[in-house]
Amino acid sequence: MASHIVGYPRMGPKRELKFALESFWDGKSTAEDLQKVAADQRSSIWKQMSDAGIKFVPSNTFSYYDQVLDATTMLGAFSMARGNATLPAMEMTKWFDTNYHYIVPELGPSTTFSYGSHKAVSEYKEAKALGIDTVPVLIGPVTYLLLSKPAKGVEKSFSLLPLLPNVLPVYKKQVLRGIQFDEPTLVLDLTTQQLEAFTQAYAELTLSFSGLNVRIETYFADVPPPAYKTLTSLSGVSGFGFDLARGTKTLDLIKSDYPANKYLFAGVVDGRNIWANDLAASLGILGSLEAIVGKEKLVVSTSCSLMQTAVDLINETKLDHEIKSWLAFAAQKIVEVDGLAKALGSQKNEAYFSANAAALASRRSSPRVTEEEVQKAVAAVKGSEHRRGTNVTARLDAQQMKFNLPILPTTTIGSFPQTMELRRARREYKANKITEQEYISVMKEEIRKVIKLQEELNIDVLVHGEPERNDMVEYFGEQLSGFAFSANGWVQSYDSRCVKPPIIYGDVSRPKPMTVFWSTMAQSMTRGPMKGMLTGPVTILNWSFVRNDQPRYETCYQIALAMQKEVEDLEASGIKIIQVDEAALREGLPLRKSEQAFYLDWAVHSFRITNCGVKDSRSPFSSSSYIHTHMCYSNFNDIIHSIIDMDADVITIENSRSDEKLLTVFRDGVRYEAGIGPGVYDIHSPRIPSTEEIAERINKMITVLETNTRKYVEVIPTLGNMVAAAKLLRTQLASGN
Repeated sequence: MASHIVGYPRMGPKRELKFALESFWDGKSTAEDLQKVAADQRSSIWKQMSDAGIKFVPSNTFSYYDQVLDATTMLGAFSMARGNATLPAMEMTKWFDTNYHYIVPELGPSTTFSYGSHKAVSEYKEAKALGIDTVPVLIGPVTYLLLSKPAKGVEKSFSLLPLLPNVLPVYKKQVLRGIQFDEPTLVLDLTTQQLEAFTQAYAELTLSFSGLNVRIETYFADVPPPAYKTLTSLSGVSGFGFDLARGTKTLDLIKSDYPANKYLFAGVVDGRNIWANDLAASLGILGSLEAIVGKEKLVVSTSCSLMQTAVDLINETKLDHEIKSWLAFAAQKIVEVDGLAKALGSQKNEAYFSANAAALASRRSSPRVTEEEVQKAVAAVKGSEHRRGTNVTARLDAQQMKFNLPILPTTTIGSFPQTMELRRARREYKANKITEQEYISVMKEEIRKVIKLQEELNIDVLVHGEPERNDMVEYFGEQLSGFAFSANGWVQSYDSRCVKPPIIYGDVSRPKPMTVFWSTMAQSMTRGPMKGMLTGPVTILNWSFVRNDQPRYETCYQIALAMQKEVEDLEASGIKIIQVDEAALREGLPLRKSEQAFYLDWAVHSFRITNCGVKDSRSPFSSSSYIHTHMCYSNFNDIIHSIIDMDADVITIENSRSDEKLLTVFRDGVRYEAGIGPGVYDIHSPRIPSTEEIAERINKMITVLETNTRKYVEVIPTLGNMVAAAKLLRTQLASGN
């Protein structure tokens, strides 16, 4: 039986590519040094899959930066991606509903396309020289256009699909024995016109590639019936790939109607999570598919690229042995795919399947997984909406009387640059090389420095800078029950940035306060208001590897109840402004519109649970605590009513890199009564915006809203410009100009 991997992580098992990239960017190594590391990574990945018995080994899934940006380069439509000291970066947004960010292509009627990169062909030849025949992977032409946006200066209503005839000639130049086109937009709710674009594109491409194996891969969700019909009607395509881990309804479509003599790439091994596959259940699914398409046409596959998961469990020497037995990282998923393929081909490894069954049974019966009190608490929260007793306008009046903030108050999202000294102190403390008191002393000095800097810059609402935190999710997960942590379970988030998602294996609770010590210490150093900084339950959920033995909303409610205790303890300790970040709220939004309302209902409810217990004003003269939240790098316009329903006092949303999309929703007449904090500084770009540029961004917000509403070398002047811009506009508003 044939086996196939959709794609593979490219950073390396110990982030080798990350360190090589950053060394090159910092001028500490040469391009040749970087290329050597990259070539070693590629060859290692190809050999690993080939040695494991995978028949269809992918190539061109490697990238120095981003696969969508690689497609832009291939098409000769490259623009500034990361930005520099003078040019703003291109917009970055989520890759479907994952935590990976891609660089959004910017196209227009005058965009010219040319064969700008031979990367796919070069990497195919590179693997061939190693004796490995690979299947080059390209982002499909229709998905590429649907993920793009009109370039600056082009009408926002400009449709990009008419550019398809200009794009296809470049794709036709990818002359290879076989090719895999990734078209994940087929799982979205597409219009008739968009579906017709697929028919047009592949009629032309398969005619050009006559005699070659052309495969189309979909992933991340079910393929809706209209898209399934369009896809499987493409006569020149030799096979189709489906996500059967998340796309369970697609299985029914396949069983009811699948074209004869077409390969079926059955994605039964979950590429999005780190739990060991239920091999017996997957084998049952594959057996039913074999009866439909035949043994020769069925290919065992991953549900999507394994770049969404950690690399190799073999590097986890300190992970709890029991929990480790429940897991499978990318390297182990390759073995699962091969094991299933061999079992279908009458070469079943009985010992391997027995070990898998024992691990699954261990997980189901382990007393570490279930905590009865947590289960009861979650059952109890479902009967209430958990809304604060006073509406937001009354709360804002009371808060303004208490804090007396100026018009257009300034603040930051929370974290300040993590210096080498801070990272070293954390490492040494964890390794017991320094005492707890020595560690606290280092952190305390950094907090004092950050507060002094903010006071010198005249920032109105202060933060402590979070020097004690390794990551906005991992920091909290380490202090909550039900979480486990890997040493090298890194997953790429964008460019060289990697995250190490916590593993939620059991019921979640909070044994003790997590941030009160640091926030109260910081407040004692200043007379200004200090924000308590927390990560919200939905973001903790969406940025973790989540247990798959209960609904995600159950786990989210558990986290919300834990964070509710933290919010209440912060308030009781004197911290009256508390930011509960929900940066990943939209990330978990289902790709299909019919499933989004249910998700938004429990996600927003989870956020309200965290803060419904804070003191509330019953009149404009009584005290009320501020609840802030923050979101970033996503399109929030279509879920703005759910954001309003979160009932936060102030919501901060990215408004610098995304072409100020946030403005359009308010221009369209949405009434928003809470405070809004438009992000005016892109922390992921080294470019320092001027006072005038920031003032212009703020002014644009003022036209549609009521007015009350990186490295230190880059951070300090930018924050200074932000404060100067706020002061400039306060003066203008006061004078009536």
